[in-house]
Amino acid sequence: MSAAPPLRDTLLLEVRDLEVQVLTGVYSEETHLPQPLRISITADLDIPEHFDPDTPLDASKSYLDLKAAATGLPRGVHFTLIEAVAEHIADTLFIGDDRVRSVTVHIVKLAIAEHGEAIGITMTRHRR
Repeated sequence: MSAAPPLRDTLLLEVRDLEVQVLTGVYSEETHLPQPLRISITADLDIPEHFDPDTPLDASKSYLDLKAAATGLPRGVHFTLIEAVAEHIADTLFIGDDRVRSVTVHIVKLAIAEHGEAIGITMTRHRR
């Protein structure tokens, strides 16, 4: 009988419910002005064996990096699909830090809700 692989510790870094104005959409009424999106991001990171009380920030990742990936989308670029917005955010986080194993981006299109419902996508990308 073969031994089971060792369990992998995980650290999920999260930023939730950022409201970001993004130029996105397919329909003519959506393509001229940015529309509000609610974006949440979870990044799965490689982590050290142990976090001591004086462990420096560079042993993890700053939450502000996740926030910047969502709020720093390129100005003037029209993302036809919100899936492309999620892809851009994930790529930004992968490029910025080799410790990021996967990124999950949840996007809600606020402008199309009529009764407070959350209409959108959740995309998870794994480092390849």
